[in-house]
Amino acid sequence: MRKNFERQRGVTVDVHYGSSGEIFGMVAAGQPCDVLIPGAAKYTMDALKNGWVEKETIRNLVLHLPAIAVPKGNPAKIDGLEDLARKGVRVSIGDPKAPAIGRVSKKLLEKTQLWEKVQPNINVYAPTVNQLLIYVALNQVDAAIIWKDLTSWAEAKGKIEVVDIDPDKNIIKTIPTAVCTRTQHRERALQFNNYVASAEGLSIWKKWGFEPCAE
Repeated sequence: MRKNFERQRGVTVDVHYGSSGEIFGMVAAGQPCDVLIPGAAKYTMDALKNGWVEKETIRNLVLHLPAIAVPKGNPAKIDGLEDLARKGVRVSIGDPKAPAIGRVSKKLLEKTQLWEKVQPNINVYAPTVNQLLIYVALNQVDAAIIWKDLTSWAEAKGKIEVVDIDPDKNIIKTIPTAVCTRTQHRERALQFNNYVASAEGLSIWKKWGFEPCAE
């Protein structure tokens, strides 16, 4: 999307890639930012309350779906969250105090009354979601709760399978975009904000495993 926008508009787009908490902290500290795209709407709503983004520019883009990743062939025969509590199953989740997926995983297991049952099976609390993907790809665990879009990454191709979580039990996040109130390039910021939410932009999100939000 960055490259396409640069080519179409003849401008340079500087993207800072980081966790939602990190980029939120940068905006809070007053660092220059034209467009904010965090991994969950909570950060955008918090930014709005603090006057850091323009309300009328908020556009919901895609869903951030937790899913269960298992090694290719699904050797432990994981069919759903309940199987993570089965004796002998090796599980990894994100550290609830670190990546967003860790907090979501804990809330998800608490919501389904499985947290206490799954805890004895948790071999490792990963500091990043990327490491969860590696653990599964290397068959070091039988299952991990990750963001579904990660399964499109090269590290996962041919090495893992995805077990979807029942939508009634899942905790689904929304990824929005918004223009920052402190932008010094408002016209270009609005153009980029609209581009990532356009049909062309959403087709690229879909290519990388994201499900567009319903209009």
